[in-house]
Amino acid sequence: MDGLALGEVNLNAAGADGAAAVVAAPPVRNEAIPARSNEAAPLSIPPEPASLADSSLPRAELESLILKILLQRGACTGNVVSEISCMPRSIVAEALDRIRNELLVTIKSSSGIQDYVYQLTEAGFKRAQQYASRCNFVGPAPVLFDDYVASIYRQSLQRAPFTLSQLNRALASMVLQPSLISQIGQALNDGRGLFLYGAPGNGKTSIAERVCAAFGQCVWIPQIITIHGELMRIYDPSCHEIVKSPQVEALKYDRRWVLIRRPTIVVGGELTLEYLETRFNTSAGIAEAPVQLKSNCGCLVIDDFGRQRVSSTEILNRLIVPLEKHYDFLYLASGRQIQVPFDELLVLSTNLEPRDLLDEAFLRRIPYKIEIGDPTEIQYRELVKNQAASLGFEVEAGAIDHLIEQHYRRAHRPFRFCHPRDLLRQVKNFCEVHSQPKRLTPDNFDLAVQNYFAGLSANR
Repeated sequence: MDGLALGEVNLNAAGADGAAAVVAAPPVRNEAIPARSNEAAPLSIPPEPASLADSSLPRAELESLILKILLQRGACTGNVVSEISCMPRSIVAEALDRIRNELLVTIKSSSGIQDYVYQLTEAGFKRAQQYASRCNFVGPAPVLFDDYVASIYRQSLQRAPFTLSQLNRALASMVLQPSLISQIGQALNDGRGLFLYGAPGNGKTSIAERVCAAFGQCVWIPQIITIHGELMRIYDPSCHEIVKSPQVEALKYDRRWVLIRRPTIVVGGELTLEYLETRFNTSAGIAEAPVQLKSNCGCLVIDDFGRQRVSSTEILNRLIVPLEKHYDFLYLASGRQIQVPFDELLVLSTNLEPRDLLDEAFLRRIPYKIEIGDPTEIQYRELVKNQAASLGFEVEAGAIDHLIEQHYRRAHRPFRFCHPRDLLRQVKNFCEVHSQPKRLTPDNFDLAVQNYFAGLSANR
């Protein structure tokens, strides 16, 4: 994963693009979501706890985690236990002293300055096995659920400042009409959901993946949370991108939390209702957060909406109340029901007509339905030129005119935003295979069109 350049994470003041400054702030408890701010709010650093009480972690949970670490790793130093648990060395040392006094742990040898190699006693081994039989998870110490909810409130999309200039910067790599960007901006400011529809290949998914950047760069999330002793994994490296920067590494913060880019999680045809519920890993004894929880403070994109293995009505039945109320209800492995934040932009992207997917009652609840149309000829020419420049092509005079006249006008073929990229890749591959200079010529375009549009009717 690429790290951020120093200038990309502003640690001193709010950036003009909506990136938030990072300052320490006390926890804020869950309250009603206020109106959107006009200025970038500080991004609170989760402060490094000076004591176990500061961490809000119950003593029993930390001590059981330490015993399971020693059970799994065998003899290891206090520093290793601190690194695995993401807890400060001083708090881990105090916990080790307590369980050592209970004759559960013994010192095997010294290790450097003010550290020791610890190992389980026979009584400690039995106690650790008891803990592992209930929950075998070994890793970062959990964050209290209430602290997680408070962090969502502080970093909420509903509180983040939003302007059209921020959206223009987020979509700068795309060629879009100002009127379309205005429509998207209105939907983002409303924050209740966005329905993108239109022909395939016109950038619906690309737009959906970029809009979250208009709300600022990054947010803090806990790796693991605890709800009355039940663990749930929030941080998912497959869909969360950690912000890596020397400035971040130099911060003194609670290592149970990670700084990530505002998440944009895309699910497609694989989405089922199970993805929207808590899934329990019986072997590890830990629950996996559903996709909407992992998307908090970011964007959840349901791509190819209407082509899932469950009906679109079933999916919206599950999400429509959280979308309106900004909270959801989940069940834990114990059967306990909990209320969790639903603070994200829901984007539905489809090639189908909205009226063919949902009835009027559902469509009314998604107030912004935006059609992503075909590019104009002027936009198409601009896209071809931009793509040619990025790939290092020399454009022969009349080549683009030939492409449009022969393969669009005469063929009655509509323009698509993806065509310039895909056709130029075809030409690039041809030139490389035949060791020819990278030139866009009428003949090269003819070859690319023959490969690319084979089997497709001209009016599709």
